[in-house]
Amino acid sequence: MYEIGLDDLKFKQSLLVKDLTMQTTSYSHPLICFSCRNISANGKNKYKVKFCAPFPSQWDRKCEFNGRPQIYNSPGPIKPKRLSVLHNTDDSHPSASTVADEMNTNHAPNGASPAFLSNWSPPRYLWRGLSVLILAGQVIVKTLKGKIHWRNTLQQLERVGPRSVGVCLLTSAFVGMAFTIQFVREFTRLGLNRSVGGVLALAFSRELSPVVTAIVVAGRIGSAFAAELGTMQVSEQTDTLRVLGSDPVDYLVTPRVIATCIALPLLTLLCFTLGMASSAILADGVYGVSINIILDSAQRALRSWDIISAMIKSQVFGAIISIVSCAWGVTTLGGAKGVGESTTSAVVISLVGIFIADFALSCCFFQGAGDQLKNCI
Repeated sequence: MYEIGLDDLKFKQSLLVKDLTMQTTSYSHPLICFSCRNISANGKNKYKVKFCAPFPSQWDRKCEFNGRPQIYNSPGPIKPKRLSVLHNTDDSHPSASTVADEMNTNHAPNGASPAFLSNWSPPRYLWRGLSVLILAGQVIVKTLKGKIHWRNTLQQLERVGPRSVGVCLLTSAFVGMAFTIQFVREFTRLGLNRSVGGVLALAFSRELSPVVTAIVVAGRIGSAFAAELGTMQVSEQTDTLRVLGSDPVDYLVTPRVIATCIALPLLTLLCFTLGMASSAILADGVYGVSINIILDSAQRALRSWDIISAMIKSQVFGAIISIVSCAWGVTTLGGAKGVGESTTSAVVISLVGIFIADFALSCCFFQGAGDQLKNCI
């Protein structure tokens, strides 16, 4: 702190502003700020004048403004003002502008009280969850209006369907054989060999095939959707689509949602078929339970509603995977790191959504005591 007289302060201000502005005519940012403020603290009035450089890189390192702002005490009250030295683009000469700068303790201009929650921003998970609902509504509206980019839809359908068949079938086959080992061992001891096929058929049609297929698709396709759209978002490719007059929802999101909702039920049906086939082969080859007994038991236990419920579940799971992944992709922030975080988060949220939806749909579809295994005994 330095103690100076008011007249000396005005003289130093005029010399300093004149000298510094003559040396910095090539910058378009504010060069120096000179502010006068009256501060009341503990019943005492203090009058301070502060010199600071908003952009220290514009000055020589030896300049005192490259350090911290220089603050001076004034012996008497002064009118709060702020003087900024700017580069004038009209005549290439610097200009100084002065504005009133009222100081208050609540940081609101001219003594006005700040608005309620004016500085509050919602948590990221909250507005991302809202973006899922908004995106789902937009997809439904645009699908009903027929605003579908069919070429992109067919490309995504090929990607979600035929290119995912191999990994889905392989997973389903091994899951089916693992369950067969557990069921056949226990049912054989109880003398219920004829019930093995029915139990496997109900388990696969109602739960295993839809859920296992959805998990595989969420890991393979959902992560790809989130990574692609996240990369397009951080590289501003989605903004380019808007400039060109294309709606990113029509061009990017809707085809992916439709393709996933169409392909997933078909994949589920294939996985159910292969799972039952692998289970029958393993039971016949290892435990001596005939394939005919397994298939006859499955035919007696299954009803058409079991297959229909599996298709409905698969469509719901496909919608959850695609919408969550696309929503997490288009809300990506932070460059490459943000893309990785969005991809991981999209898969995790999709899996959680699949399990919650599976529980809710099972409660709706299958209520009360069942009697379908009576025909298998």
